Amino acid sequence: MAHGTHDYDIDPRNTDIIIGINDDLVPRDRAMVSVFDSGFMLGDGVWEGIRVHGGKLAFLDDHLRRLYEGAMGIDLDIGRTPAELTQLIQATLDANAMADADGVHIRLMVTRGVKSTPYQDPRFTITPATIVIIPEYKTARPETLTDGVRLHTVSIRRGRPDVQDPKWNSHSKLNCISACIQATHAGADEALMLDPQGFVATCNSTHFFIVRHPDGPDGPAEVWTSTGDYCMPGITRRNVLRLCAAHDITWREKNFSVTECYGATEAFVTGTFAGIAPVTEIDGRTIGSGERGPMVERLQRWYIEMLEAI
Repeated sequence: MAHGTHDYDIDPRNTDIIIGINDDLVPRDRAMVSVFDSGFMLGDGVWEGIRVHGGKLAFLDDHLRRLYEGAMGIDLDIGRTPAELTQLIQATLDANAMADADGVHIRLMVTRGVKSTPYQDPRFTITPATIVIIPEYKTARPETLTDGVRLHTVSIRRGRPDVQDPKWNSHSKLNCISACIQATHAGADEALMLDPQGFVATCNSTHFFIVRHPDGPDGPAEVWTSTGDYCMPGITRRNVLRLCAAHDITWREKNFSVTECYGATEAFVTGTFAGIAPVTEIDGRTIGSGERGPMVERLQRWYIEMLEAI
């Protein structure tokens, strides 16, 4: 059964993990928040997924910068400095003996806090922000990085910033969940989502790229991704563009159609959890050779080197 780039093998060590909730460290089976919490009640919060690679928090500064920018966008006071939040993350890793681990994925969640009554107005919040840190031993399945994923173009669009800014990594993910459901019913692994104008925007949980040869099949390859206007500012996405620039690969943030995706020689998705994964099929059409291509292989290798250099 298809599960997309976030598919993983269950690790029994996660049964006994310690979870950070504000200043407390709590066993998994006793970790909970109030039913009056803004995140549970309204999806009112922001979050980040962070990897531990070689005992180091990968691209932590970039993740915290995005977290605080999103919090500012929704007028949420995290109540901790980035340094203090980093200390909470490190304390949670230490409590799990994960400080020097590899293959750990952290979900950092911040909500507006507990409400006095079930109502959306932030003025009814009566506590500081709720901070939850969940570290797990979790890595993408190796076949995801070699065999790739299949996408389905869904009817659910990425919204305009005057409706709900798609650049917020917010707890409110119903549009992406609905897109994922539609793709699943179509037999695909993930959803390819368009922007309000009908151009390719992103996937429901990853960022999307294609490889094109504008001057013909024998010409140089270019890496294309969306303008970024209707997707979250992806950290792996940005690192891929940096890698392209460092290795003299032409890259473009531009509008392009699904038709141009069908004619791509390669396609791939990026995200914190799996890194870079090839896309072998879109809407039942085989992309390129239907296998991981040379551009994806090179980018995957360079991305691992980037992680190792942290």
